[in-house]
Amino acid sequence: MADIVFTRQSGWIPSVIREDGELKLTLGAGADANHEPRTFTFSIGEAHLAVIREDLARHLLLWSAVLPLCDAAGTRGGLDENAAVALLDPVLLAAPADVDALFRRIRWDRSRLIAHGADIGLLERGQVCAAMHTATETSNGKRAQEYHADRRRAERGTVLGPLDAAMLRYTGQYPHGATVPRRIPDAVDPALLPEVMRLIATAEQACAGMRIRRDPRRGKRATDKRDWGRMETTVEAAVRRAHPELVDDAVRTVSFLMCSEAADRARSTPMEDDEKTAGHRADFDGSARKTVLSFTDDKGVEKKWQRDSPRAAAAEFWEFVGDRSGADNEVFTIEDEEMGEGIQLHFYADSIARITTLRKGEGKSEPEYRVEYSLVDGISGYRNLVSVFVRGGCAALEQHGPWLSDVSEFERARRRRDAR
Repeated sequence: MADIVFTRQSGWIPSVIREDGELKLTLGAGADANHEPRTFTFSIGEAHLAVIREDLARHLLLWSAVLPLCDAAGTRGGLDENAAVALLDPVLLAAPADVDALFRRIRWDRSRLIAHGADIGLLERGQVCAAMHTATETSNGKRAQEYHADRRRAERGTVLGPLDAAMLRYTGQYPHGATVPRRIPDAVDPALLPEVMRLIATAEQACAGMRIRRDPRRGKRATDKRDWGRMETTVEAAVRRAHPELVDDAVRTVSFLMCSEAADRARSTPMEDDEKTAGHRADFDGSARKTVLSFTDDKGVEKKWQRDSPRAAAAEFWEFVGDRSGADNEVFTIEDEEMGEGIQLHFYADSIARITTLRKGEGKSEPEYRVEYSLVDGISGYRNLVSVFVRGGCAALEQHGPWLSDVSEFERARRRRDAR
């Protein structure tokens, strides 16, 4: 049975317990094979307990020095108690100069000390005892994250200026550049906030009117990479013109914010509205001559659309694609059985086929079809061709070619395009 002898308010800092009459330091660190936290203990003396009680800085330094031993134990191994005990006197009882010298020789957890308020400049100069004069019992994990982010930037030659740092804090991307950006004005120094907001306004003006639409080929929530790239390029050019001194990290965080917000708007936009803004309005004004269409995928799943449907044909087709598309399902067909024509979309090859029935099968004779192929330029190209077919059938697609009936000739054209 263990009795707690001393613990600090912050639950993660090592505590002192008495077990079977013996003083021990206990701390949680790492995890076992089941991802449950591991607990390590090792013996200490009364003199060590006295320092731990009275001196927060030495307590934290000991924790920092012991954590690498816990890491070395892994998910199953035991703590090297001899090595841990050997740290007690040099860390807790030695003169500051000797402690500094020790920390130049051993592995220690720098981020733990930084999270608890240690002076980063003094730590990096090897003055660990002096650095701990600003230490606090409460932890600020974000401070350590930002420190490591700055170290990673320094390794690739990037040093943030005040406005750079303010932009990254505004978007919440200072510690992790892969984090989805948000608008967090409270994270910015009030003195810099007006300049940050002017820069954001520059970005908003640059991409006003631009949209990032959905790309159903990659799922219901996927967005068009080309739209994203165009907006990204536009915003970054405007920001660099306004602030040529900004580092790439700061410029990118602004474009990432604009693009991610535009993508979120697209995901919440009904497919009908997405089609309208793409410029294909004829399908919505009642002039579409198609009465019944059949949508099918490469798995044989079929969906019917009729003229009296509350949704437009193109919108309903792209909804079908978004629901069904996948790496193993990249061929979709729209067929007008009454007119004997259809189109087949090959997403894996950025191509399309238009299929026209020349002669219907009668008796034992097979029907005769004309199949023509054309290359497609991204999701915007597919949207346009689908809308044109829905409005006017295969004949209306003629001006959107060239259409090639020779498969070998088409494959050569496709390889030439891919090579470019």
